[in-house]
Amino acid sequence: MRLASHFACITVVAAALVFASIARAAPEPIGILAPGGTGPYPAAMVTDPSLTTHTIYRPADLNRVGAERLPIVAWGNGGCANVGDSAKSFLLEVASHGYLVIAVGPPGEAVSQGGTSDAKSPGVGPQTRTHSSQLTDALDWATAQSSRRGSDYFGRLDTHQMAVMGHSCGGLQALEVSSDPRIATSVILDSGILSSPPPFPMPGVTTNDKNELAKLHAPLIYIIGGPTDIAYANAMDDVAHIEHVAVFVGNLNVGHHGTFARPNGGAFAVVATAWLQWQLKHDSAAAKMFLGTQCGLCVDPAWTIQKKRID
Repeated sequence: MRLASHFACITVVAAALVFASIARAAPEPIGILAPGGTGPYPAAMVTDPSLTTHTIYRPADLNRVGAERLPIVAWGNGGCANVGDSAKSFLLEVASHGYLVIAVGPPGEAVSQGGTSDAKSPGVGPQTRTHSSQLTDALDWATAQSSRRGSDYFGRLDTHQMAVMGHSCGGLQALEVSSDPRIATSVILDSGILSSPPPFPMPGVTTNDKNELAKLHAPLIYIIGGPTDIAYANAMDDVAHIEHVAVFVGNLNVGHHGTFARPNGGAFAVVATAWLQWQLKHDSAAAKMFLGTQCGLCVDPAWTIQKKRID
């Protein structure tokens, strides 16, 4: 009986804390016992009552960032799933380098990477339909928060440096919105517009047309899992079509699920973060991974690279 009373007390206290968090409209940390990532700003996964359709990754201690403003990155999940923690380790790693990353979908207790989940909440899970527009919704929300007095993000975000990223179907979503003039770069992982469109509409993607590539206006990178990646042929065909903007493609022979399940998102996270550091923060050290005939990935035997309008 005493043990039951103890747990009842804990439940009441926990409920009170949750209610207080919602009442003051402050982000509520969820699912992370300790900040993650290897960057200078250990990151946390949080939710926000004003954006219940998404999951946020950010430096856990915003004050530690100081005067630096965080670029904004919107993320689309594998399978276009409505599960905002399907690539949790990868996104925590990116955020730990000083980014606000907003993933489509609320957390869904994902048990593996690449868009699969055992989510039990209604409206949450790999089969729940999401839309490309939810990526630009994330950018809209962040822009509004940056200028709203009282927001945790007031004056802390760099609204002139925005990117979209996505894995597999989420990469198609990112490509679909990359024509948005606010987007300074795109990161496409294990994805590419289908060379032979399916006979039925793809949930989560409005169009699947190579002509969409002509609307690109900013540099982008494809990070692909090599010839065994089911997206390999489509991605390489995309690159063949892109002539008017800078594009880099790196292939690592890991297959379609990439390195998302590895600690801190593995090699894919290293490359994606370096690209963002170069494109959004103009980091010359990060640029060395991509620039020149002796670039970091150029001389790494594990990677096969191709680039256009980069050097």
